[in-house]
Amino acid sequence: MSLCPPYAPFFGFAGVASAMIFSTVGAAIGTSKAGIGISGLGTFKPELIMKSLIPVVMAGIIAVYGLVVSVLIAGSLKPNDYTLAAGFVHLGAGLACGLTGLSAGYAIGYVGDSCVRAFLNESKVFVSMVLILIFAEVLGLYGLIVALIMNTSAVGLTC
Repeated sequence: MSLCPPYAPFFGFAGVASAMIFSTVGAAIGTSKAGIGISGLGTFKPELIMKSLIPVVMAGIIAVYGLVVSVLIAGSLKPNDYTLAAGFVHLGAGLACGLTGLSAGYAIGYVGDSCVRAFLNESKVFVSMVLILIFAEVLGLYGLIVALIMNTSAVGLTC
């Protein structure tokens, strides 16, 4: 059996798709949930809207992580010199980035929604909201780092 079967790039492209799709869905969930909280806050205290946009911005960064990983994986794809092992490594890298992006976006959305609503009543919540959002964002950052390490390890795998 050949080290470079013709179907090996399928797994690399599945990694590209996984990184983009899952991280973008996570960013969309985070943006929508936090946006609902901001909309509720804006009806009572419109002057707090700009300060409350932090969860939406942080959710958008999650999609950028998936974009970076998918571009790096797509740049590593070579049609005639691509092993099955490299395909599986790239699939794992895409899943690592995408699924952690999905979970981070979910966490950012729910924390953002709850904390923005609490910020309406008590301004002291703002600092703790930012800290919790940073911890949620780090979940996606861990996935990005793991995906970068995996992509680097797949560089030497050639036919």
